[in-house]
Amino acid sequence: MKTPEPDNLAPCDPLALAHTRPEWSAILSVSRGQKRAAIGLALLIGGGLALAPLATGRLLVLGCTLFYLAATLYKLMLIRAAAHPRAAFQFSAAALAAAEPRDWPVFSILVPMYKEPETIPQMVAGLQAMDYPADRLDVQLLLEADDTATLEAARAESLPPFIRITEIPPSFPRTKPKACNIGLARARGRYLVIYDAEDRPEPDQLKKAVLSFEQSPANVVCIQSCLNYYNPRFNLLTRWFAAEYSAWFDLCLPGLAAMRTVIPLGGTSNHFKTQVLQELLGWDAYNVTEDCDLGVRLARAGYETRMVRTTTWEEACCDPHFWIRQRTRWQKGYIQTFMVHTREPLKLLRELGPVNFLHFMLLIGGSIFSSLINPFFWALALIWFIFRPSGIESLFPGWVFAMSAFCLFVGNFVFVYINLLGCFRRRYDTLMWANLLTPVYWAMMSFSGWRAFLQFFSNPFHWEKTQHGLSTQ
Repeated sequence: MKTPEPDNLAPCDPLALAHTRPEWSAILSVSRGQKRAAIGLALLIGGGLALAPLATGRLLVLGCTLFYLAATLYKLMLIRAAAHPRAAFQFSAAALAAAEPRDWPVFSILVPMYKEPETIPQMVAGLQAMDYPADRLDVQLLLEADDTATLEAARAESLPPFIRITEIPPSFPRTKPKACNIGLARARGRYLVIYDAEDRPEPDQLKKAVLSFEQSPANVVCIQSCLNYYNPRFNLLTRWFAAEYSAWFDLCLPGLAAMRTVIPLGGTSNHFKTQVLQELLGWDAYNVTEDCDLGVRLARAGYETRMVRTTTWEEACCDPHFWIRQRTRWQKGYIQTFMVHTREPLKLLRELGPVNFLHFMLLIGGSIFSSLINPFFWALALIWFIFRPSGIESLFPGWVFAMSAFCLFVGNFVFVYINLLGCFRRRYDTLMWANLLTPVYWAMMSFSGWRAFLQFFSNPFHWEKTQHGLSTQ
């Protein structure tokens, strides 16, 4: 079978969002107004600590304690909402069979790859195994023009007619969303999905996405699939990672979908209406967690996202060094997303509405804030239990101490319990014990959070690529 030639259609602007709507792009890290607000807040806190250290310290502790309390109650609310029947679409084999015979719409698949020649055979085999008419598939391998090894591997592979190679010209920034924007401009399908090179989507996922769109209101433009890992038992890190993903994609995101609110999308297996995505100018090439940002932009534009019960299996990062790099990128992207969408907070409030605005603040801002402040409160708790200094005791008067103790014991239990519940739903019985050591995982997340915070100012667009193929299972 002849290998398709590279797609050399008319050039497009992969940076269109940054060029035409810079206010929506992370090309500007911090706005002038945000700089002024940050300086003002720093001066206020610094002045308070200089003039009234005890009162200021108590106020800071109170604010953080109220945040922890709100975050705990919020997670419980999400888990409760996840039990609602409308939390996610679910289609049985009988329901899929009943939909046949029919004319399925053209579905575009983007597969961005960089320095991954060894994954080409597995990826092609997975795409050929999809339970979707081959003549209705439009697959693009998005390959960097200077990535000689991957290009040669793709050209050497006997690619089916529905797979074509789209070369990405070398340019700054070197990010996945920039490549996806080029693929989006050349997509031919009514719907579009992104898969990473190592992904193993369930074969009937595209059909379930189509049926989900057809059963949704017109303003639903994204269907997010669940993500999980095919190597969860490789080591302790992959056990933690799989538990986290089980809780996030099987419980938290369905809970958000049930409440019809902002959903920070996963990096893969999010199915879009192609035309709407093109109208929104695709992804922000300067945001290193472009999926989260796009989820917020969809909500601000009045669109909605739904979940569907189908899984794409990925490879959990099993090496702490590469995991730190991957999590740093994710958290840096959350910081970028938060800064972009809070440049005009009153406008954000009007577009999202008060309830969804609070969802955004807790989901995006809260995840950043918690990873940054956690080490300080862990240190305070440790010092208190060991040395009992009076200075720390004075920061937690009466009812503040009661709330803090509640968050320390009940709150942490809630977060561990949610992971356990996620494992239970996935029948990951052998992963349960690893959740008892989850605080170590949280410490790694805080380390990555501070690394992301510093990198946001020093190197905001740097894409720390995840190394795959380190484990097999």
